[in-house]
Amino acid sequence: MSDREKHAGHLLVVEDNDTLRKHIARALASRFDTVEVCARGDDAILRLGDESCEAADVVVTDLRLPGEDGVAVIRAARMRNPNAAVLLMTAYGSVETAVEAMREGACDFLQKPFELGELEARIDRARRHADLADEVEQLRAEKNHGTVASALVGADPAFRAAVDVAARVAPTRSTVLLTGETGTGKEVIAGLVHGTSPRAAGPFVKVNCAALPETLLESELFGHERGAFTSADQRRIGRFEQADGGTLFLDEVGDMSLATQAKLLRVLQDQAFQRLGGTEVLQTDVRIVAATNRDLERAIAAGDFREDLYFRLNVIAIRLPALRERLTDIEPLADHFFDGFRHELAPACRGFSHEARRRLRAHAWPGNIRELRNVVERAVLLCDGNQIEVSDLQLTMRASRETAEWQPMLPAEGLDWADAEQALVHAALDHCGWVQKDAAAFLGISKRKLNYMVQRMGITHPSWRRNRGATD
Repeated sequence: MSDREKHAGHLLVVEDNDTLRKHIARALASRFDTVEVCARGDDAILRLGDESCEAADVVVTDLRLPGEDGVAVIRAARMRNPNAAVLLMTAYGSVETAVEAMREGACDFLQKPFELGELEARIDRARRHADLADEVEQLRAEKNHGTVASALVGADPAFRAAVDVAARVAPTRSTVLLTGETGTGKEVIAGLVHGTSPRAAGPFVKVNCAALPETLLESELFGHERGAFTSADQRRIGRFEQADGGTLFLDEVGDMSLATQAKLLRVLQDQAFQRLGGTEVLQTDVRIVAATNRDLERAIAAGDFREDLYFRLNVIAIRLPALRERLTDIEPLADHFFDGFRHELAPACRGFSHEARRRLRAHAWPGNIRELRNVVERAVLLCDGNQIEVSDLQLTMRASRETAEWQPMLPAEGLDWADAEQALVHAALDHCGWVQKDAAAFLGISKRKLNYMVQRMGITHPSWRRNRGATD
């Protein structure tokens, strides 16, 4: 046996026949770091349940054993190590036995008598299967980590506080209500809650409550029986059934009708529901994460949302700030999206120009993070040089943060209009890098009018062509 064929790990052989047990252990001793044997099923289960002992990577067990049978041993082995490779041996093979063994987690099934070479080949195959399972779990973890990493971009205190709450409540069963404007990342945070919870291996099912009319939404959530309505030609499994053991994300829950709200409330209270047109009561184990861009308290006052449902959903409330409230995060997020797009779309592009960054900071971002991502993707596609310029962003200055939110600070003693006008023009020019057409667009006036004002006010700058001759 070559070294490369040796399995680094722990083997447990459970067989009541002394001769066969010793024979298997001796034949496989060179392939594992540790080989243990048990003659009874109950002894093997005790050994597998002992946390002070090393978990077995491979278990070879007989079906008929004193104490407990091989199926119970399989169950214990998988409970201790979900990725353990378990093989069942029996002289009483049957299809029913094989099915039960596989259902409990056995990787393979051998009928006695068998050659040791066949057992070794089956172990090799089972280990490859276990290694593949480990790789799948690792890829899933990396995917979840990537989702988390994307969600964690930004250092704004309000945003960090929201992420911190999401991380702290993820291990619990508590219902989470995410609020914030469209595009602030509510779905990403919902994925973060699911992906870092004990339910991460279960389904993460999403429903956009605003995208479906009332009758279709009820069918989407709860399913329906054949004949429940005119077009119901077959049974449909609803999202509550699909999400059993996992998380159900109800996006735009504030747009749900009052009738559907009442049915949702009953599910949250009883963890049970009926399909449309059905009589069977179905139990469900689902964690709810809901999201809305509406003010639900105002909707309650207007009679559009049930107060009792609000209290059921609002167990853990997490508000996601708008991007215009996260000024320090705009550039890190833009860089994050740029890194994700440039390798595929524009490898030669190296980043944003100084003026492009200035424009990103000035924009109001009414579409929030979603808008920023789309803008960056478009800019990377349009970039034909080594950096993204202002023209690549295709942002209108009328949507700038300054024009959207600026409130003048008026002194109590009054002000001189000419001085205020000149200060405003000067600030706009400075903000736009002394490019007059950009400053004019920023102020919402024509370039000709701005040029007239600049001349009237005597404003100059070394970068302007007409001033360079005077300063040379």
